[in-house]
Amino acid sequence: MITMRWRKIYIIGAALFLCWNIVMYYVFINSKQTKGTLTRLSKKLSNLQDQIHQQIQENDELLEDIKRQKDIFIKKQKSLGISFDFKSKEEAEPPAVAHHSGVVIPVLVIACNRPTVRKCIDLLIKYRPSKEQFPIIVSQDCDHEETAKVIQSYGDQLTHIQQPDQSNIYLPPKEVKYQGYYRISRHYKWALGQVFNQFRYNSVIIVEDDLDVAVDFFEYFLASYSILIRDPTLYCVSAWNDNGKEKLISQQSDLLYRTDFFPGLGWMMTQNMWSELEPKWPNGFWDDWIREPEQRKGRSCIRPEISRTDTFGKVGVSKGLFFEQHLKFIRLNTDFVEFTKMDLSYLIKENYDPKFLKLVYETPSITVNQLTRENGRGLHTVRIQYSDNNSFKSIAKVLGIMVDFKAGVPRTGYLGIITFMYNNIRVYLAPAQSWTGYDPTWS
Repeated sequence: MITMRWRKIYIIGAALFLCWNIVMYYVFINSKQTKGTLTRLSKKLSNLQDQIHQQIQENDELLEDIKRQKDIFIKKQKSLGISFDFKSKEEAEPPAVAHHSGVVIPVLVIACNRPTVRKCIDLLIKYRPSKEQFPIIVSQDCDHEETAKVIQSYGDQLTHIQQPDQSNIYLPPKEVKYQGYYRISRHYKWALGQVFNQFRYNSVIIVEDDLDVAVDFFEYFLASYSILIRDPTLYCVSAWNDNGKEKLISQQSDLLYRTDFFPGLGWMMTQNMWSELEPKWPNGFWDDWIREPEQRKGRSCIRPEISRTDTFGKVGVSKGLFFEQHLKFIRLNTDFVEFTKMDLSYLIKENYDPKFLKLVYETPSITVNQLTRENGRGLHTVRIQYSDNNSFKSIAKVLGIMVDFKAGVPRTGYLGIITFMYNNIRVYLAPAQSWTGYDPTWS
């Protein structure tokens, strides 16, 4: 501000000098004023120049005083462990410019002791459209040297950070077997704190070190970011479809849905959401915790028809059981969908709910036996109604979808409705139209 005023004074002085020369020319050529008049004008100009010179000196002294005060202030803040950026708007370096709406979204890779993290990182680097737009941060727990060397081999293509707390977490004897889940939760809290509190990003895409990503992984998150920001009834965007097996999905790779179930496995959240969750982050089992009503608060996520991630991590804290039974069958999308060229505003709740509910409850209702007995002959879209958690589970088992609930919410459910394919028939497994909400006791 001071520098700009100093420059303006110089400009004013130059303008006055020019005006003086014009006046002198006019007086000399046209008016032929007396020498006395010229002397008086000369004195006035001389006085004005002296005033300008004095003002410049005062400004310089003021600027020097501000600089001295700034240096003193910085020293005091550094002694307290605080830092500030004092660059003016003109001096500040321009922020990294995204290729879509100026958005920069870091990708946080949660790693531990798998050197195979290389597979995940290779795909992220291969598919990301811009290093500046999608900076990669690999956060490593476990202090595993071989994995650390793999991560560090990428040089400036990513940022490698390491969880400093490697101590065991005290647990009662009956819970010692869950040590891994508690360490994971501790690592997540630390790593997300680094992304939001230290690096100061406004959002993040989180993947774990055993995930493959689809060719349009970044395109999907970039396009859905604006919807996540605009709609307060959303709290995440996920790349995962829990019912994403080949026979349970359509081939329309551009289909997206709302879901009340937190899918995880490649997901995006905002800094505002982290500010809400960080103070109460759990000691263990963070993913089930985030699905509880106290955290979800009636909010939903966006998820795709065809998953944009899949997992190759058979070995982990879950001992590979869930992988063999389910995860390895999830299909990864292979078609590049230009989501950023699509209007995704239909996913905003006020647009989505009326059309979705109308579509579901105007669809003809049949029984699961009718669907399986006829093998879907001549049918395109059907609705099957369930009445309680037991009827839901029995139908789900027959049709091959996930049967479990988390805090009363079935996987991929939205307003109690599960959307999937069965023998190329679109199926809505839905409660009665009078449904009033999830029952947390369903499990």
